[in-house]
Amino acid sequence: MRLALRSFVAAVFGVAFFGVLLLVPAGTVDYWQAWVFIGVFTVASLVPSAYLAVHSPEALRRRLTAGPTAETRPVQKLVMVGTTASIAVVLVVSALDHRFGWSTVPSAVVVLGDVAVVAGLIVAQLVVVQNGYAAATITVEDGQPLVSTGLYGVVRHPMYAGALVMLAGTPPALDSYWGLVPMLATIPILAVRIVDEERMLVTELAGYDAYTRRVRYRLLPGVW
Repeated sequence: MRLALRSFVAAVFGVAFFGVLLLVPAGTVDYWQAWVFIGVFTVASLVPSAYLAVHSPEALRRRLTAGPTAETRPVQKLVMVGTTASIAVVLVVSALDHRFGWSTVPSAVVVLGDVAVVAGLIVAQLVVVQNGYAAATITVEDGQPLVSTGLYGVVRHPMYAGALVMLAGTPPALDSYWGLVPMLATIPILAVRIVDEERMLVTELAGYDAYTRRVRYRLLPGVW
């Protein structure tokens, strides 16, 4: 019950976060792309959370423990601050683009953006199903097993890959191409998070060093 309440509160906070950063800069509530995005994001987040609440409450608890204050590594605290700030900039720029008409995004592209958002969220949530220890913070728990199959057999950080797909779909879903520019800032921030995380995993998670030699790519097959 407590996890369900935390999930609901997180969803309400998410709606408020998106609402303020989209509707205020847009200068109007007549912004259907923003409303569709908020609805799509909320549903695509709540449905998997409801599943985890029933079938894997510990995994859900790990996912709900997030943010700069939840991180124990100084680098990761900075990364989380930078990530939150960059996402906020993406949303604000996208809303301003919609308001002033800097770019014209066809409705079909808006829909494709929403599809990318859903696809990215599904990948991220599937990672949690395949690896119940996939936390929102950088940590290794006692007895944590190494997961090297499923999505982890494709890239070493499939959750971040899903997040990147979701972020790439966000600006067009919000009727903006210019929002893709600040979105690019999330890539080096994500790279810093991954490199620091792997530095810890190699020393603290049994078998991870050998795993990095079997699965060569961190985020994007054939690239990095």
